[in-house]
Amino acid sequence: MNLQIRQAVQSDIPALQSLLLQVEAIHYAGRPDIFKDGGVKFTNEQLAQLLCDPTRPIFCAVNDGQVVGYVFCIITEIKGDPMLRDAKTLHLEDVCVDKSCRDGGVGSLLVEYVKTYARENDFTRIDLDVWEFNDRAREFYEKHGFGVQKRRMDLVL
Repeated sequence: MNLQIRQAVQSDIPALQSLLLQVEAIHYAGRPDIFKDGGVKFTNEQLAQLLCDPTRPIFCAVNDGQVVGYVFCIITEIKGDPMLRDAKTLHLEDVCVDKSCRDGGVGSLLVEYVKTYARENDFTRIDLDVWEFNDRAREFYEKHGFGVQKRRMDLVL
């Protein structure tokens, strides 16, 4: 593999949509009470807007010109809160590696890239959410140093 990580651009939208569908299929299989079968997280127009938003960086893993993975991020800052310490957080909203490339180091390369980006841009932490049913993702993040900050629970009625 000839992998490179770069910021996503408008011409990546079709590949991003294809990868987003892979993630949504995993989510639907794990929580069909929440997710729709074949649901779409973002329209093409919404993705185009995200790509122009400096608080929502999207990074792509590219192999020989093909997008094979991504990380969607959200930048948040807390300043002057009466209870919370000042913080600049890079939230990993969505991470995906194409199913044909999993277990080949693409995800690790993306996460290490994001860690470097966060350090170089003075973030105080990186956080993410992972579905409880997704053992593979949870183990991947733990392998890369992430730990549990809090647990969100629900009661289906």
